[in-house]
Amino acid sequence: MKGALDSATTLRAAGRKPALPLRVALADGTILTVTRLLRVLPGKRVVGEGSLDGARVLAKLFIARRGSARHWEQERAGIAALVAQDIATPRVLGEGALALGGHYLLTEFIADAESLDEAWQRVASDPARTRALAVLAPALATLARMHARGLAQADLHLGNFLRRNEAVYVIDGDAIRTPNPGHPLAPDEARANLAILLGQLPPAADELLPALVASYRGGDPAPEPELATLREEIARVRRWRLRDYLAKTLRDCSLFKVEQRRDRFSATVRSEAERLAPLVAEPDQWLEGGRLLKDGGTATVAATELDGRTLVIKRYNIKGAGHALSRLWRPSRAWHSWVEGHRLGFLGIATPRPLALVERRFGPLRGRAWLVTEHCAGPNLLAHLAPDSAPPAAEAQALRRLFAALHRERISHGDMKATNLLWDKGEVVLIDLDAMRQHAAAASHATAWRRDRDRLVRNWPADSALACWLDANLPPA
Repeated sequence: MKGALDSATTLRAAGRKPALPLRVALADGTILTVTRLLRVLPGKRVVGEGSLDGARVLAKLFIARRGSARHWEQERAGIAALVAQDIATPRVLGEGALALGGHYLLTEFIADAESLDEAWQRVASDPARTRALAVLAPALATLARMHARGLAQADLHLGNFLRRNEAVYVIDGDAIRTPNPGHPLAPDEARANLAILLGQLPPAADELLPALVASYRGGDPAPEPELATLREEIARVRRWRLRDYLAKTLRDCSLFKVEQRRDRFSATVRSEAERLAPLVAEPDQWLEGGRLLKDGGTATVAATELDGRTLVIKRYNIKGAGHALSRLWRPSRAWHSWVEGHRLGFLGIATPRPLALVERRFGPLRGRAWLVTEHCAGPNLLAHLAPDSAPPAAEAQALRRLFAALHRERISHGDMKATNLLWDKGEVVLIDLDAMRQHAAAASHATAWRRDRDRLVRNWPADSALACWLDANLPPA
């Protein structure tokens, strides 16, 4: 165990990975021990499981050089507002100043609880939707009770609801807002706050919206939110969340590790960064030692093994001086594929998960680039589907689902060859996203969709059963 005590200063300096266990002196001289980190906002906040005087606690340490007192006060006020309005939340066991600057707040640690986000991840793909509704209903009913009593949650997501047995607890007091405590929120305020929660769900869950609203009304008999307006609010929330998420893929944050030098730029999924560090440092070495999948003029692709896991490295080549000049000022195709892969992942559309992006740089100018993704072992549709018959039932359903989602989100692929569609684990998986685009305007999307549609159908003879099935089942041009 560490001998020296931790302070707000040392915790700020430790960044994202303070060494455990943390031993922090409180203002009254007692020592708080944190043995497991749950969340770290570098330089601002540390949240973890710990103990004080033998009691198991959830500890929030507010360590920012400026603003720690303000966020501590907001946390305290939010929890007090929940308690005052009889909304279940973990009990406060201690609060105050740290001995050497900063503040703390301790609540009971609810053992054997899980967040509703964890529960949702297990059931989100349930085709019957019954288990999905069972997970979401308690959060919606709890949110409705909050709205009926004048409370809103500014940072509203399923991770801020804990469930143990039948009890549901609201956490994160810092985000509780009390525009009119004890009195119902105005209908437009309640609807906007509800849309924040529902906007976290994938678009495929929209078919559940009437049932979700019914669950919400079970906690508050106020007038039912108008569905058309609620759908508009949800769409607005999703657009904002998508923009925010894609921006995060290119900056250093809790989800992504980004490093930039004059000669190099890299972005890595943070949870994968430590494992992928050797590959990100020397992508060509791993590419050349891998199993070659494609060796074209514009791209070289190989599968490689890392810690018993198969990954795909795609290097976007520079063909010559003219090609180099045309690419210098533009984001690389690897950059574009990185962003678009994360767009599809965010929207719940199947594609191999992008894990790392590397670009060679010359100051502001860009050169050769690499993209690392998960490996999809499934066959491509050109090899998998027989042209003289309609797709089997599972493949037919997956094709309808994929193209309905792409059409709904106004996404065009730009190179809809059957070899860019893989069949894997009950999904049609989209690859080769270099030319993919999400269109703001319906007109430009209609033109691009018509090209994608025609290109896909042309993979098979025009009079074949498969081509006829596709023409009849894809969204119309």
